[in-house]
Amino acid sequence: MAPPLLPTDVQDLWVYLSASPLFHLTLTLAAFVLAQALSRRFGGSPLLNPVLLTVVMVVLVLLATGTDYRTYFQGAQFVHFLLGPVTVALAIPLYRQRAMLLRYALPLVASLLIGSATAVLSAVITVRLLGGRADTVSSMAPKSITAAVAMGVSEQIGGLPSLTAVLVMMTGIFGAVAAPSLLRLCGITDPAAVGLAIGTASHGIGTARALQLGETCGAFSGLAMGLNAVATALLLPVLWHLALSIL
Repeated sequence: MAPPLLPTDVQDLWVYLSASPLFHLTLTLAAFVLAQALSRRFGGSPLLNPVLLTVVMVVLVLLATGTDYRTYFQGAQFVHFLLGPVTVALAIPLYRQRAMLLRYALPLVASLLIGSATAVLSAVITVRLLGGRADTVSSMAPKSITAAVAMGVSEQIGGLPSLTAVLVMMTGIFGAVAAPSLLRLCGITDPAAVGLAIGTASHGIGTARALQLGETCGAFSGLAMGLNAVATALLLPVLWHLALSIL
């Protein structure tokens, strides 16, 4: 007699499911859907950011089941693959706002350069003041750009790419949660300015939040995210090694 296609024991069932690549993909998507429902249920509170809630729920499941990240990523890597198409799709709101982008080209470039420099310097100075090691400083410096670029930059300047990935995620989540309220407290309400600030400081996760605030805000955030990544990737390694040679 042929063995049953599905295990009957609960423990065997878990082993069967955890070995399936679709399980961790389904877990990620289900957690995000639940996180969105919770966020809407409580009026879209910044503290209930869907990305933050999803991360917490997935981590709790992985800890409870003793699943390591490598095993999880084998199943959930399709979500990672979609980061590319999603980033390219940001060109749509950018195209729709092209007239405004051209009108504000000069202040936009100036703001991006100042914001990029501020993001790096604030991170480096903070870690130094707290007594961080040199590799920690290098890992922290590119925290405000998207993870794939930040990890490469971190490696070039002597940082730890894995630590950089965590810092990038924390920066994005904090920006998505706190940036809109902080900007309002500072009297900054113009959608273009809000989007530019969020995208420069909080990359993709912040941009996802900016898109919820409006198309103009999302368009400027997406532009800031992309240009900040390019500027940091090109300038930070050069300036970093130049500073080391001088010091």
